[in-house]
Parts: sequence; structure tokens; C-alpha cells
Amino acid sequence: MHISLEQQVALVTGASSGIGAGAAKALAQAGAAVVLNYNAQAAPAEALAAEINAEGGRAIAIGADVSKEADVERLFAQTLEAFGHLDILVANSGMQKDANLVDMSLDDWNSVIGVNLTGQFLCARAAVRIFNRQGLREGVSRAAGKIIHMSSVHQLIPWAGHVNYAASKGGVEMLMRTLAQEVSEQRIRINGIAPGAIRTAINRAATEGAAAKELLKLIPYGRIGDVEDVANAVVWLASDASDYVVGSTLFIDGGMSLYPEFRGNG
Repeated sequence: MHISLEQQVALVTGASSGIGAGAAKALAQAGAAVVLNYNAQAAPAEALAAEINAEGGRAIAIGADVSKEADVERLFAQTLEAFGHLDILVANSGMQKDANLVDMSLDDWNSVIGVNLTGQFLCARAAVRIFNRQGLREGVSRAAGKIIHMSSVHQLIPWAGHVNYAASKGGVEMLMRTLAQEVSEQRIRINGIAPGAIRTAINRAATEGAAAKELLKLIPYGRIGDVEDVANAVVWLASDASDYVVGSTLFIDGGMSLYPEFRGNG
């Protein structure tokens, strides 16, 4: 099956590294023009945009803090200024500030909720407003717009010592499902992706050496995921190949969400 996103524009938040960068690159390879949003790391986002452009694609990098309403409005306005329309939003920005509950500061709670959950709300709201103004673009996509909310297996699996992160991802699931219920009749498709253990630069310490051996005990499929595993799913969910998929979360986790530690303990 060949997937083409020609004539479409995708905005990927948190695209300076990891899953966001991989998703942006895959969307560009499928033919979409891509806006790479970053917050603090301009250089890698600009380098990826240059790489995509050098390979014949179209990409720009735009800095914005997705937890701030004014930044989000500017990000989407600049996207329209650059490319004229928007077809795909990958709401990927996320962060962790880990601590046990009794040691967690309110600032760390609010920071994680602000980026991981409020940021997804602000971006989804801006995207839906644009999709409604544009309507269906005949011959381009069967949907008026597509939103992919990047969540985590921890929308389902509790994670001691990470209560702010797990709460934010549980919120993302209900945000996604509720928005899908609300706007699907407007031919806007909203879905989620819940990655498990994915090998990225940020979590190298947890995915290599002795730590990787421990991590693999939680992954029935027997390998740690790669960014491409998630990026391929992003492209599929953004395409007409998944046009009848609405309000679903795709777990990309090698079976981690099956709670493999319970094997033999039933």
C-alpha cells in the first residue's frame, strides 16, 4: 500500500528530537509540507527542516511554547502564512519532571500538566478552528483535518514516582476521545498513539546495557521500539488509509500494556 500526503500540510509539535522529529521526517517523506515546532532547541529543528528541504520536501521550524495560548495562536498563524492551510496536527510535545508525590513541587506538577495536557488542548482547539474554516479539500483528503494526540502507555499503566506525567497522559486519552466524539461529524478525525519504550537520545540510559535487559522484561515482543515504529503509525493515521479510524488509541509498545509481569501469576 502506497501512502501519499501530497498537497497536505502537517504541524508537528515537539519536533526538535525523538518521536516528534521522526514523525516530521516521515510525514515529509510521504509528501506533506511540515512545520516543525520546537520550544528551547532551535538548532536541531532548523537542521531537520534544512535536511527535508535539501531532499526536495518543504519544511520550516517555528519556536513556540505550547503551554502558552499566545504562543500557540502565533504558531498556527505562522503555519498558515507559510503554507496557506493545515491538514494534519501531531500534538507531540511532552516533558517529565519526576518525583515521589511527597517531594513533588506544585511548579513541577503544573509544568508537566501545562505542556502535556493543556498544550494538547490549545493546539487541538487551534487546529479544529482552522479545519472548520477550510472545510473539505476535495481530492486532497477524505477528512477536513486529522489530529494525532501523542500519549503514552502510562495513560493506562500507573507509574509510581511520575504522578504528574501519568495523570497528564490519562488526561490526553480522555481529551482525544471526547474531542473525537465532539467533532467527528465535522469530518475531523482525531486519534491517539500511545508509545511504550522507544529508543531515543533522551532515554538512552534506560534503553541500553543492563537497564535495557531489565526493560525487556516488560516487553513481551522482545525488543525496544524505534522512532520509526511510531513515525510509520503517524503517517498511516494521517492518511486516508485510516479514514474510518476515529477516536482510537494505537498502542505501539511491543505488548507492554498487556502487563507481562502477570504471566503465570493469574
